Amino acid sequence: MTEVTDEELDKLELADWRRRVSDLYAEVRSTARTNPRFAWDHWRESRESLYRTHSQSPVPTAERAAFRAHHWPYDPALRFEAPVLADVAAPPATNVPTTGIARSNGPRESSFGGFGSLLLPVSTGGEQSFARIGFIDVPFEAGPRRLGLYWMAGYAGGLFLPFRDATNGAETYGAGRYLLDAAKSADLGGDTAAGTLILDFNFAFQPSCSFDPRWSCPLSPPENHLDIRVEAGERLT
Repeated sequence: MTEVTDEELDKLELADWRRRVSDLYAEVRSTARTNPRFAWDHWRESRESLYRTHSQSPVPTAERAAFRAHHWPYDPALRFEAPVLADVAAPPATNVPTTGIARSNGPRESSFGGFGSLLLPVSTGGEQSFARIGFIDVPFEAGPRRLGLYWMAGYAGGLFLPFRDATNGAETYGAGRYLLDAAKSADLGGDTAAGTLILDFNFAFQPSCSFDPRWSCPLSPPENHLDIRVEAGERLT
């Protein structure tokens, strides 16, 4: 029997990382049905442990031993189950652009997936293909705000919901946070028959590139820029 090479070991460790994160979110979805706060505590503690100890952590190796995650206190008012709106002609929420989503530093149209397909800019340069599969109107206390919901064209596929808000650049990463990233198992569940998804902003997290710029992260498009502060989820300090 030959020894496992460093490259092969790296892939095995990455598989283990994905397995652990997937198991964590499965536990979160199950527990949150009856006790969202307990599920959140478990998510915070388990995720911090992984980021501090696992070889595939996005935290630079030299900083892992001292790493501690920071979060706002849990706010039950920021957990929603909301329908996915496929009808883009529905009355818009207050943050919907009135002149389209195209911006010089925003998404471009792509040929993937038909209507709603776009190319989102990536933190390390270039673009990544997504298909917008609908919108979600989130009933925040300050009034409803609309977020686009996307499906990744490449990688492992899956739901993707990034957002920016008025905490970015100070309390949170300047390029925004992720709420759903099913390609990496960050999926809070929903009701398929009813066409709803769970959006619990207490589980919002910083993308990997916020810890180390060598990681490549798709960035939130202008249509998902919220004009309010979302004081929930992971923060920088």
